[in-house]
Amino acid sequence: MIRTEHIGIAVKDLSLSIPLFEKLLASPCYKKETVESEHVQTAFFKKGDTKIELLESLTPDGVIAKFIEKKGEGMHHIAFEVEDIEVEMKRMAEEGFQLLNQTPKKGADNKLVCFLHPKTTNGILIELCQEIKP
Repeated sequence: MIRTEHIGIAVKDLSLSIPLFEKLLASPCYKKETVESEHVQTAFFKKGDTKIELLESLTPDGVIAKFIEKKGEGMHHIAFEVEDIEVEMKRMAEEGFQLLNQTPKKGADNKLVCFLHPKTTNGILIELCQEIKP
């Protein structure tokens, strides 16, 4: 793993949360993006080397809506940048971590992503991500 890429935060309403985080971080939202495969709308912030991703469910039965229903708004996942996602996924599986997807999938912010099941990571959803190179 190279570095912490971003911290994902589940929110009910981006229209309320974006201004709140703009004030909190004294930094504008630099990107909004829909990830249809995950049924989420995202908003990104950057402060120094730290990125924050806000996630709002597009559907009442989406994974973010279910998360908020169960745990409330708050930290959803920590993402780590990796050099080669397929190599890292293989290593994680060999180390006994449960992968939530067996092949990398396209995520937000021009990334290939894979998630590790929280049951195998002390209750924290971990995302592996690799920049998609042109």
